[in-house]
Amino acid sequence: MKKRLGILGAGKLAKIIVDAYKQGFLSDYELVAVLGRNREHVEGLVNGTEAAACMEMDVFLATKPDIVAEAASVAAVKDHVSTILQNGSNFVALSIGAFADEAFLESVRKTASTYGTKIYLSSGAVGGFDVLRTLALMAQAQEKLGKDEGGTEETGSVMNAKQVFCTHKGPDSLRNTPLFTEELVDGNIQKEGDSTEVFAGNAKEAIGLLPTKVNVAVAASLAGIGVEQTQVSINSTYGMSGDDHCITLEAAGCKTVIDTFSPTADIAAWSVVALLRNLASPIETF
Repeated sequence: MKKRLGILGAGKLAKIIVDAYKQGFLSDYELVAVLGRNREHVEGLVNGTEAAACMEMDVFLATKPDIVAEAASVAAVKDHVSTILQNGSNFVALSIGAFADEAFLESVRKTASTYGTKIYLSSGAVGGFDVLRTLALMAQAQEKLGKDEGGTEETGSVMNAKQVFCTHKGPDSLRNTPLFTEELVDGNIQKEGDSTEVFAGNAKEAIGLLPTKVNVAVAASLAGIGVEQTQVSINSTYGMSGDDHCITLEAAGCKTVIDTFSPTADIAAWSVVALLRNLASPIETF
């Protein structure tokens, strides 16, 4: 039996997911509804499908989706995820920056547990969550072993683990953010390929400054050693188009480096498609 799929959002990324459905990449699903704020956009997305074009959450949930894929915004996740989970629908999150708020994350975790639903965090423009989880777990095990044998907290590997998320962006992508300055796009100052670090801090601080641009840093942090422990470096690279994200985690005597370049944000939407396919497959990869 096909799973009933709803999509939260009606922008570019949502369109990629719907187009993938129309092209047969989500053959284990039945698209039942799309929810957005612009009726014209929503109706355009569902054209050619049996899905309902929804402008209100109660109408959307009345279609009884088994799983809702979000391709909207951090605000949309915060506004709607609990209601969706309480409705009995599982939730695929693309705007993972919402979960940098630990109190919100814990509240949503409890809601999902209470209602027997799940939240799936898509990989977005990065990957390697499996190895990040593995190394973080190994570090936790070593920390527990150290404490059980009478060691101090400092003995544990989690205390010594180091996770760094380094991203390079073209300066134009930073316009209308607190990090942008005209010097970043001044050809009299910059040369092709010059990089300027415009932010250094942890993932929680980064998402506070750039709520739509560093969801991937929060996702990698949650898969690894946490949003406050993960250090983030954001760099403006003159002449660059697209994003390059490099995650480095050193823990439990192991080291992994995951480096992903993407010229557009399309990879984020396709990560949702890949996740949905994985969930429906009799053989899942993690």
